[in-house]
Amino acid sequence: MNKSEPKKETAVTTLSDNRLLERIGEGDEATFEEVFYQHYDRVYGLLFRLVGNRAEAEDLTQEVFLNLHHHAFRKRRFSSQREHNIGGWLYRTATNAGYNAIRGRQRLWQRNLLLVPDPDGSPGVDKEVEQRERETAVRRTLARLPQRQTQLLLLRQMEFSYEECARICNVAPGSVGTLLARAAKAFKQLYEEEIGG
Repeated sequence: MNKSEPKKETAVTTLSDNRLLERIGEGDEATFEEVFYQHYDRVYGLLFRLVGNRAEAEDLTQEVFLNLHHHAFRKRRFSSQREHNIGGWLYRTATNAGYNAIRGRQRLWQRNLLLVPDPDGSPGVDKEVEQRERETAVRRTLARLPQRQTQLLLLRQMEFSYEECARICNVAPGSVGTLLARAAKAFKQLYEEEIGG
């Protein structure tokens, strides 16, 4: 394409989210694929930051989009009486999926706590164990925060703008800074409790 030609917009950028949901609900696979490709990287990024495992994040991302596909066919979930925000719905659903994965993992860790062998004491293993313990503490802390706080912290870490954060979390754009400051303070306090500091 030559630079002087006008840029073609995809259906995803020109149709309202309500219309996109209608099309997906009517079985328009092309529209679903466009929504999938437009949002996949950010949904995956959010989940990877939350669960810390690429394969698990990929599986959860697929699950989030399958939920979108499934719910679009259930008209009562996306009523046409109000405007919907597909991105916001996807990121909220992804956050919930990530929370559920972390909670499931914590239950498994608690059951298997006695089965974990002590590290052999070599310097490389000690450093790796410390890193994993820090990552685990971060994830446990995020799981203890209210959902909106976790979501805001992760979205900002992924470099979403304040405006995008506001739209996804259904808050006023002017309140995002205050909400983020509160979330950061709550995270710090819970993280220090988690690591015993």
